[in-house]
Amino acid sequence: MRDASRGLTLREMTLPITVATAMIPTMGLGLVVVFLVHHLGSDHQLLPVTIGWLSELSTERYRPMLRLLDATDFQFLRAQKGFTSEMERRLRRQRVQAFRGYLRLLVADFDRIVAALRVILAQSAQDRPELASLVLQRRLSFALGLIEVHCRLALFGLGWSCVDVSGLIQLFDGVRLDLHKLVPASSPTAA
Repeated sequence: MRDASRGLTLREMTLPITVATAMIPTMGLGLVVVFLVHHLGSDHQLLPVTIGWLSELSTERYRPMLRLLDATDFQFLRAQKGFTSEMERRLRRQRVQAFRGYLRLLVADFDRIVAALRVILAQSAQDRPELASLVLQRRLSFALGLIEVHCRLALFGLGWSCVDVSGLIQLFDGVRLDLHKLVPASSPTAA
């Protein structure tokens, strides 16, 4: 069958569409792999990690993230007299911007803790393969969780999704506690 406007057969039109459709998941997977390699292979923060920084480090810093994108605020806004959809779009943009700021801090703190753990493991007199494996596992889980949060955040900006960051905060707290266990309280610097 020929398309009268272009003179193409149905087979000629289907092949490029099929190839493009098959490449989309492959390209998406490739981007995920590039992100993971970049995120897992880099330590963005400088050491040493001081005891002061470590003692101030807490999940409380990230507690506002758990409520920042909560649907109840948007439901309340919609119920108000004079509500416009532009008001909701503006609030969504502001909340997403604030959430991304917190997320950058969370990633930086997580990376800094992992870098400190890697230094401690490298300088340790005894081999700790179980801890090294746990740190790698948590880094991978954190990177995958981060990808999911970024995707959901993009959808949230469009009004389509909710964002749950509790898993990332739990992973952060896990590595934070691992570092606390390894750093003597009397040490002037952690690593």
